[in-house]
Amino acid sequence: MPLQSTLIHQSQKSGCPRSRFGDLGSRKSRPPSVDPKHVYSTSRMIRILGTIFAGLLGLAFGSFLNVCLSRWPEGESVVAPRSRCRHCSRTLTWWENVPLVSWLALRGRCRTCHAWIGWRYPLVEAAVGLLWICATSRLFASLAYAINYPEGPIADVLRNLSEAVPLMLFYWFLVALAVLDAENLWLPDWLTYPGILIGLASTVAQEQFGYHFDTGVRPLRALTGQLLSILAAATLILLIRWLYWLFRRREGIGLGDAKLMALLAAWLGLPGALVAFGLGVVLGALVAVILLAIPAASTNTDGWASSLR
Repeated sequence: MPLQSTLIHQSQKSGCPRSRFGDLGSRKSRPPSVDPKHVYSTSRMIRILGTIFAGLLGLAFGSFLNVCLSRWPEGESVVAPRSRCRHCSRTLTWWENVPLVSWLALRGRCRTCHAWIGWRYPLVEAAVGLLWICATSRLFASLAYAINYPEGPIADVLRNLSEAVPLMLFYWFLVALAVLDAENLWLPDWLTYPGILIGLASTVAQEQFGYHFDTGVRPLRALTGQLLSILAAATLILLIRWLYWLFRRREGIGLGDAKLMALLAAWLGLPGALVAFGLGVVLGALVAVILLAIPAASTNTDGWASSLR
């Protein structure tokens, strides 16, 4: 019996896989096979852990944003003193500052004086957490693929990272401006102007080095297009403001809304800003109808935010 047949026969008896000796005469080694179940499990675990991390990070920054939203209108520092109850002035313990969990554990009331904390705190924290999960979903998907297949292009991970970080900041800006406008009718310049500049820089960088890297888009051309979008979006609000004053002889929309529209155009482009403007008009009309239908809702604001700072 030939040597190869003898080895194959012995391998079958000993339980060794036949493929181990099937190509004994060939000097070329086969690439190791990858278990699809293992790859799928690792990819899913990376995405789950990444989603949890992004959500927890968003909750933490949402909790800090709540402090800012309570102290900015009063001109107070957001660093010191530590968080406290507005009614009894008691400094909160560490476990009373856990985002979302503490509000649920305390049932929305101060542990000492039982003053109502307000719905704004859990809603802002949850909103930032969910938005940051959405902003990082593509990043962790590309990261999972790069870990499972190291020979794949790492450029996708870097591109998604360069998109996710500015998008997280953009969502944080939007939540902050939305709450400040709802509570104080205030859109501060030191939020809108930096938001416009950061959005402009981020969008131009992505146009040059992101999806359009192979299309030959020049930075100057991208910058010019974004500046025109910002100017057109702000001009639209200023035109509406002027027309309202022309017919009613009073101010109907503030200059802060024009700056907010410019911020949206810097991040989303003119089409995206117009879509956001249309959605804002529709949602504003729905809220106005609700307030007219329920008069008590327009005067009762204690349930929104009241106790912590």
